[in-house]
Amino acid sequence: MKTIDLIAGARPNFMKIAPIIRALQARQQSADHPPSLSWRLVHTGQHWDRAMNEVFFEELGIPAPDEQLGTGGATHAEQTARVMVAYEALCGRARPDCTLVVGDVNSTLACALVASKLGIPLVHVEAGLRSGDRTMPEEINRLAVDAVSDLFFVTEASGVENLLAEGKSASVIYEVGNVMVDNLFHQKSILDSRAGACAPGEQGEWVAAFKQSLAKQKGSAYGRYAVLTLHRPANVDDPEVLRSLIGTVNRVAQQIPVAFPVHPRALSALERLGVELDPGVRLLPALSYMNFLDLWKDALIVLTDSGGLQEETTALGIPCLTLRENTERPLTISAGTNQLVGRDPERILSALASCLERSRPPTFTVPRLWDGHAASRIVGVLETYLASA
Repeated sequence: MKTIDLIAGARPNFMKIAPIIRALQARQQSADHPPSLSWRLVHTGQHWDRAMNEVFFEELGIPAPDEQLGTGGATHAEQTARVMVAYEALCGRARPDCTLVVGDVNSTLACALVASKLGIPLVHVEAGLRSGDRTMPEEINRLAVDAVSDLFFVTEASGVENLLAEGKSASVIYEVGNVMVDNLFHQKSILDSRAGACAPGEQGEWVAAFKQSLAKQKGSAYGRYAVLTLHRPANVDDPEVLRSLIGTVNRVAQQIPVAFPVHPRALSALERLGVELDPGVRLLPALSYMNFLDLWKDALIVLTDSGGLQEETTALGIPCLTLRENTERPLTISAGTNQLVGRDPERILSALASCLERSRPPTFTVPRLWDGHAASRIVGVLETYLASA
């Protein structure tokens, strides 16, 4: 039996690890398939407060971590170093047969470096994505993790092309689909089964009340409201950039209500800046996964600087305006749902106007292999890979 370390530490990791765990559990429980893989869930502690951590385990059905590294927050360098020290010690006590990392957060980089230096086979899920913007910490993490990985699982064709251009062998690159989409479909099916009932807790009641207070398009599941998220350092750390963005958001809110779940980083920046929000902007705290999904799945449009939300809106065919000048997920653009509008007020407002004028949702193409079965493909490849390792 081969043991895989599944690394998670920050909010985006949890949604990507959950379907992999479900696929591993399904293999273990299959009468037709003798189990060959076991796993250890390692929580680095990069996100540690309840709103960004525990609630995700509860909602996504992730079992309690087998190992808690408890590294906490700090600067990029301090956080990465703490995770490296703690994970190296864990591997020294109980060495896995491979380490699987997802995405591009600091925990991903830290555990990847440790595994590589210890000679532990390293697997990267969501490999090969590139924005071309090295001012993004995530871009540095992606490049560094792929430089030392042994096996690559890719969400879209651009990832394959990038890895091949960087000298990786085609024999270790697998386009398998998107585990974020796996999780989206799984969690949305749970929401749909509630037949309109709100998600549990105070947040769920707030989201339900907000949606019910707004007029809906007759005969359409698309609500007449927008959802906004902001968290990228380039957008929230520079006071003038943030001031300009909020000015644009206020103009948006004069045309359509804007629900704005505020990331802790953005909240701190807004409090320092002291800007005034239009009454049409509804502020709420960072939402759990299910409550946030319940909010944005019925939105007319989403404005965001998140990478994962670009993918999720594409999977459901919801128009998305990406408040960045680049994206590491070009498939969302070609699919027809996502537009890069940067921080230019006129580009943002022009794209919004086009969306408001539509009488029906836009035509879009569901990306190849974004069918909810990426994690099963990953587990199948891992069984063969580790059997021959």
